[in-house]
Amino acid sequence: MSSSPPNDPDVLFDIGDSVKVQTAPLVPAGKNKTFRPYNPAQGFLLPPSLDDWLPQNHVARFISEAVDELLDLSDLYASYEEPAGAPPYDPRMLLKVLLYGYSVGVTSSRALERSCINDVACRYLAANQAPDFRSIARFRRRHLKALEGLFTQALAGCAMAGLVQLGRVALDGTKLRASASRHKAMSYDHIDPRLQQLQAQVRALMAEAEMKDKAEDRRYGKQNRGDEIPAELQRRESRIAKLKQAKAALEAEARQQAAAVAAERSAKQGKSEQETQATVQKAVAKAVPPPRAQRNFTDPESRMMKMGDGSFQYGYNAQTVVDEHRQVILATKVTQSAGDVEQLLPMLVETKAALAAAGISEVPRQMLATARKTT
Repeated sequence: MSSSPPNDPDVLFDIGDSVKVQTAPLVPAGKNKTFRPYNPAQGFLLPPSLDDWLPQNHVARFISEAVDELLDLSDLYASYEEPAGAPPYDPRMLLKVLLYGYSVGVTSSRALERSCINDVACRYLAANQAPDFRSIARFRRRHLKALEGLFTQALAGCAMAGLVQLGRVALDGTKLRASASRHKAMSYDHIDPRLQQLQAQVRALMAEAEMKDKAEDRRYGKQNRGDEIPAELQRRESRIAKLKQAKAALEAEARQQAAAVAAERSAKQGKSEQETQATVQKAVAKAVPPPRAQRNFTDPESRMMKMGDGSFQYGYNAQTVVDEHRQVILATKVTQSAGDVEQLLPMLVETKAALAAAGISEVPRQMLATARKTT
């Protein structure tokens, strides 16, 4: 072995001539490795059970047991009065699918239909049936009031199970987008000019239609077709009707707000009931919607709001009160208010009402909320 210093500056010391070691060539694992059997076409020796495919501690099992053992579904079944017709899906099954979907963030009826085919938990709850999205959506719309009552039953059951402590509850809100386009809305100060424009166009189209009718009567004879209203006229007539509805709704809203403000002001001033009524009537007579007040034609109840991504869209403001102990939802409310200001007291009232309806006499001792919930 040489002891002279190495010529390569990156080498610390010279180890002399390297010795090559003979090693056996590696054999690919696939040649000798034993894998678990895999045969997609293998049939079952016994009929398969969805119960075996779902873990015992899965949330779908809890939902199924809660619907079967905890909730009173008599209102759901009582709504089916007509014996005729094809047998509908069992309300228990559809309710379980809805509750499970909502618990994992799946609210679309079409997505729930796909889950009843692709998702083991949904197939377990649906007993391997595959309800179509129309049946799921119709069930939800038909039993909306009854589903609200089931919330109270679930809250009472959570209280009996010790899941609601009411030591501290938390309030927060989130913006929900409405199925309404920003381009299908118009502010109050633009409605009148647009109405006049459309009405002038309608009059012109009517005159044009009359001239065409007379010309076609002379050309084809009075007994022949040629008197249909143009499609453009029909479309503009429907738009005028929508504009008038939006204008009337904005004016009614302005009158309601003016009446409420006048009544509150009169109460603070200690006026008599007769004086208050006179003040309210004057305020209502003078009420005019703000020029920038808007009304959406697709979803008139929605309001323009700033969403979580910073964009402005038509939607709703959903408020939720949750118990600290097990995150059990105590109360919910969807508002048209774009901001969270002054939502604390109304949600406290909602919480007390929900607890009372569930037979819970206790009230929260402490409520957490962001600073913007009240003034």
